[in-house]
This record gives sequence, structure tokens and C-alpha cells, in this order.
Amino acid sequence: MNYRHAFHAGNFADLQKHAILLALLAALTKDHTPLAVIDTHAGAGAYDLGGDMARKSGEAQAGIGRLLTATDAPPVFDALLAAVRRLNKGETGPLYPGSPVLIAGALRPTDRYTACELRPDDFATLSATLKPYAFAQASAADGYATARSLAGKGGRTLVLIDPPFERSDDYAQVVATVRAVLDKARTAVLAIWLPLKDLETFDAFLRSLQTVTDDALVAELRLRPLHDPMKMNGCAMVLIGAPPAVEPAIAEATRWLAGALGQAGGSGRTWRTAA
Repeated sequence: MNYRHAFHAGNFADLQKHAILLALLAALTKDHTPLAVIDTHAGAGAYDLGGDMARKSGEAQAGIGRLLTATDAPPVFDALLAAVRRLNKGETGPLYPGSPVLIAGALRPTDRYTACELRPDDFATLSATLKPYAFAQASAADGYATARSLAGKGGRTLVLIDPPFERSDDYAQVVATVRAVLDKARTAVLAIWLPLKDLETFDAFLRSLQTVTDDALVAELRLRPLHDPMKMNGCAMVLIGAPPAVEPAIAEATRWLAGALGQAGGSGRTWRTAA
């Protein structure tokens, strides 16, 4: 794969995904049930926003850069902002935590985290990043296959599916993985990240997903109208089995990002496929 998340780290999509992910983790670690988290496309773990790739895209400045200076950001972003500050040792620094750092920081010693990454260079960085966490394992394995294999083992399961969508079969693989996970663990929680480029691709995915489950929560963030399929005009988080208590936070994060970072014609809404 050619995709490097370092170009996009800390952008608007990361802000939505990571705020929602942390809200989910907070809800799922409130009781004593062990939690097994499987991250299908983990990336490097953390990112230097002062590096060449991040500076070339400029996406972080329009994302986490804006959030750090916002005076009206809602509480749903507090955990993410705290994690950014911890990573930078309390300073205003260039480091941004990817999903692996956020997940590992939110879990308990009794939980388990499997982070999958196939790029050798990113896998090496991921392994070093997770080394301090005895319950976390970096795996140079296919994330879809790993999720299907490990679901339902060792307590409640949370699967983060966040592919780069470089492969032509990624959408089909996501649906097949959701089906396999739910077949093995009906109480599993799945959090799926999607780019929004054109409406037909998005709608086609949701139609396919409805062959597996008829009740998914969709947090749809559009920064601009979906007129140009060559651009990432927004993103969405599709959640299955999410605790109802996190739904207000999911909606709040999505609405605020649309208003604060969106252009004319942008919108943020949360809805259920069963409605």
C-alpha cells in the first residue's frame, strides 16, 4: 500500500474519529468486563506534525491546529485535547496521537489491544510506540482477517475498522468483516471510518451493511457538498452496538466540526439506518 497517514494526521477526519473513539472507550471501560480492542489499520501510532508529510498537506493546521485554539469546543473533545497535551509533555508541540496511542492510553491492564499494520516502516514505529503497554500487541497481519479471528475472545470486543480505501475491495471487506465479527460476538461494538467523496459510494456501502445489520448509527460530517468525487468532501463514522450513552457526544462532535471547520453547504448530522 502507498497510503501514509502522516499526510493526514490531525485533520478534521481524525478529530471526529478520535473524539468518538475516546467516548466509546470511556463508556466501555466503566464496568469490570475486560475489553478486547482490535484495530484493523493501526498506522504508525503517533505522528510528527512538523514533519515533511504533514507540512506538505497542511491538513493538521486546519484540523487539530484549529481545535487547539478554539474557545467554543464542546466537552466531547476534552479527552483528545488532553491526550495531545500529554504526548507533547504539556507543551504546544508538533506531536499528534494516532488511534494506537489513544486506545492504549484509555485501556486498563486487564484489557487487550491488537493493532494491525502491514507497512514495514509504520509497523516498526507502531511496535516501539506500544512497547510500554504490556496488554498491547502490534501485529504485522491483515487487519480484516485478525478481526474475524479474534472477535469474541477475552471479554467484550471493540473493532475499529479504519482502512485507507486504496484497495478496490475495501468496502466489501468491511461488510464481510462486520458480518464475521457479529456472527462470533453479537455484543461486539464496531466503529467504521469512511471517507465521503460522492453520495452513491456512501449509500451503496450503507445498503450493503444493511444486509448484515439493520440498526447502525451514522455520524455524517460533510465539510462541503458532495459535488467533486475526486476530493474527500467529508467523512463518516458508522457505529454498530455503541452504548446509547455515547450518542449525544457523537452528535455533538459531528455538529461542532461541521460548523467550525466546514464550508458553505457543509453539515453534520447523526442518524440511524433503521429509522
